[in-house]
Amino acid sequence: MSRETDLTLFGATGFVGRLVADHLASSAPSDVRVCLAGRSDERLLRVRDSLGPAAADWHVAVADSGDDESLRRLAARSRVVLSTVGPYRRHGLPLVLACAEEGTDYADLTGETTFVREAADRAHETARRTGARIVVSCGYDSMPSDLAVHLLHRAAEETGAGGLTDTTTFARAKGSLSGGTVDSMRLMLAEMREDPEVQRLLLDPEALSGGVPGAPGQEDVWKPFVEAGTARWVAPFVMASYNTRVVRRSHALRGRAYGPRFRYREVVPTGKGVRGAVRAAGMVAGTGALGLALATPGLRRLVDRALPAPGEGPSQEQRERGWFEMETRTTTEDGRELVATVAASGDPGYAATSVMLGQAGLVLLATRRDGSAGEGGVLTPAVAIGDELVEALRAQGFILEVGPAPAPR
Repeated sequence: MSRETDLTLFGATGFVGRLVADHLASSAPSDVRVCLAGRSDERLLRVRDSLGPAAADWHVAVADSGDDESLRRLAARSRVVLSTVGPYRRHGLPLVLACAEEGTDYADLTGETTFVREAADRAHETARRTGARIVVSCGYDSMPSDLAVHLLHRAAEETGAGGLTDTTTFARAKGSLSGGTVDSMRLMLAEMREDPEVQRLLLDPEALSGGVPGAPGQEDVWKPFVEAGTARWVAPFVMASYNTRVVRRSHALRGRAYGPRFRYREVVPTGKGVRGAVRAAGMVAGTGALGLALATPGLRRLVDRALPAPGEGPSQEQRERGWFEMETRTTTEDGRELVATVAASGDPGYAATSVMLGQAGLVLLATRRDGSAGEGGVLTPAVAIGDELVEALRAQGFILEVGPAPAPR
């Protein structure tokens, strides 16, 4: 593939886009030809100039999510395109279609079930034909979940333990709510209110699995409960209704390789006893109140004043104080208990996410250059570049470990 640009970052002038650009400036090999793309040539040049000598020779390109021809040109000139322009349901599909048609690898940060379903319906077969790897959800949503189960699957394979059965991710994090995430939530709630078919899709545990039902008991966790055997209270994880679909898409794309009894859920541990119960109930109440406020026009105006707008984000000091840890436990078909941990310092939705997306782009490029790129399609991080991505993130200081499960905390 002969292209003018190796890696293009679309949305480089946005808050998260600038963080990804900064990561690429510090991490991309010197022979990688990078292009910053967005709607304003002037703003793109300012971003490039702020990145120092490593970015001095980077190109800039003007493109708009509402201009299909500009996106087609962007895809045609690039080996890999990274997109931070959301909500993806509103802005993302034309770029996905352009990359699929041009045989260009692509990665994004979406956490929107409706977008991924439409992308799969409209672009998967085209991408398979052209070899384009359209890799969705390469940030905190949903790379840690996807890679944790990938690690468990690999460990079970290597030790002859059989398939995975009941698998649970316990999510812990300290970070800020992204303005882009809030905007995506607004759009999703509006679509659910206006279209019963969207509501049905969002409530379907196999919404991204190609219509093939998985093992029974995949229903989402909607209320707190006490874990059997540990006496810990757990609450639903706010992103579980999306992350679980991505993990199940990986399972489906691999021909149900995780095992016929594979079941997956995500929760937040809140502790034991009365305190644990109160924390769990508070989390559920808070999440419900936020959803109600965003869905109610009168309340939404009040809440919008307190929430970050798209393009806004926390200070560098706040980003540095953040962290996340995803601990994923499974029981294999032969009865072994395994645990995978994916963790990193830095605000999960900003600092850690910018590294995840940047590294996804660099790994896509490296595997394209060395001829090890797999089949195309609308893929997940684990399916497209799982093993290579694990090593790349470890080199960036992320923890990605798997082994026998110790006693639960």
